[in-house]
Amino acid sequence: MKKSAPAALRNREPIREVLAQQLPETGTVLTIAEGSGEHVVHFARSFPALTWQPSDVDAEALASIAEWREETALPNLASPVQLDVTAAQWPIAHADVITCINMIHIAPWEATLGLFAGAARTLPSGALLYLYGPYRFDGAFTAPSNEAFDASLRARDSRWGVRDVSDLQTAATGFVLRAVVEMPANNHSLVFRRN
Repeated sequence: MKKSAPAALRNREPIREVLAQQLPETGTVLTIAEGSGEHVVHFARSFPALTWQPSDVDAEALASIAEWREETALPNLASPVQLDVTAAQWPIAHADVITCINMIHIAPWEATLGLFAGAARTLPSGALLYLYGPYRFDGAFTAPSNEAFDASLRARDSRWGVRDVSDLQTAATGFVLRAVVEMPANNHSLVFRRN
């Protein structure tokens, strides 16, 4: 069943603007934890020279992505694949870009470690790993709303929470953080590049 996420409708255009400055002209973009599918549809429309490969671990999300794909019939939007970032082997062996939007704070830390490990196996040197979401900086929240959000996440699952960018940099073996872009609603874009 096709899903719709209000946050995706609000943030897809600001994210597209950042991606427009970072994406290669051609290649394959693997989207991790795609969710409803609305982001990848927007990006596939916006960047038709790139092939967009959506993925998610959740069966309901995959069904929603498939419905969005069928409805839009975009030629550069591939069928979604099930992908668990913590798996030792991913179903996609190579990508030119990886994006991961709003996953890191609603997943255990092991998922973040798996994301970086899998991205290191999948991306060539110099390639973009794009992360989006709420983050802490040197232990500090960027807004009281993010601190409240972190508390609500941890109340739902003690393994979740708003991550610190310095912890992400430590975990990002094989990657360098090239840019941090302030985004609406107290979120940030993190632009990592593969060594």
